Amino acid sequence: MSKPRIGIYGLTGCAGDQLNILNCEDELLKLFDIFEIKSFVMASSAADEESPLDVAFVEGSVSTEKDLEHLKEIRKKSRLLVAIGHCAVFGGVQSMFTGKKWEETYRAVYGKKDAVSLTRPLPPKPLSAYVKVDAVLPGCPIEKEPFLKLAGLLAKGVVPRHPDFPVCAECKWKENECLLLKGEICLGPLTNSGCGAICPSLNIPCIGCWGPIEKENWEAEAFLLKENGFSVEEVVKRFAIFGGEERAEKLKKFLEGKEG
Repeated sequence: MSKPRIGIYGLTGCAGDQLNILNCEDELLKLFDIFEIKSFVMASSAADEESPLDVAFVEGSVSTEKDLEHLKEIRKKSRLLVAIGHCAVFGGVQSMFTGKKWEETYRAVYGKKDAVSLTRPLPPKPLSAYVKVDAVLPGCPIEKEPFLKLAGLLAKGVVPRHPDFPVCAECKWKENECLLLKGEICLGPLTNSGCGAICPSLNIPCIGCWGPIEKENWEAEAFLLKENGFSVEEVVKRFAIFGGEERAEKLKKFLEGKEG
């Protein structure tokens, strides 16, 4: 059988997901042996951008017209498109809630809307806002083990669905003491699993960098935190980093309504 042809690409982001793929070290050679790598600019400048792909891994959010054009080109030539990392799956910290409209924030940073002349900026959004995404791997950045597992399944023709259970489950498996019960703002109940509860295991509250689970009950946690004495601003600030603008804005209105 011929090797599956893959490409690994980056849009607007820190490139940490691609870097963690390179950090697979011993497994990297096996990965390159199983797949035919057509494009992976971080690993090699020799890239074939004309051939069709079986799988395209894409990190980063769509934040410029150039990003959007590149994404559409990748989608057109790929049988499967996999969003890797928080930016690609949820929009990243660049799409966080600031309490202002995107245009206002942009002008505050750059002075005027057309300040960047290389490509027109767009409000940062996940890949799924523009194209069909066949599979996702959350993380900020992605972890080595989940990526290798995902790549192995794709090599066998299996398109996996990311588990939809929270970090809290991983905390229980590790018998961690619940930080919510200790009075901390921990987003473990609302955040996708897969990180192994790294932060709570070190007594650091979860900040939600693996993105929200599908059936999150953010109203209940927000109300609990407010009942425990945290202000609306404190709760919204924690939710806003990785929660996305729309979600954080709903939270703010919800808590302000409870205050009234």
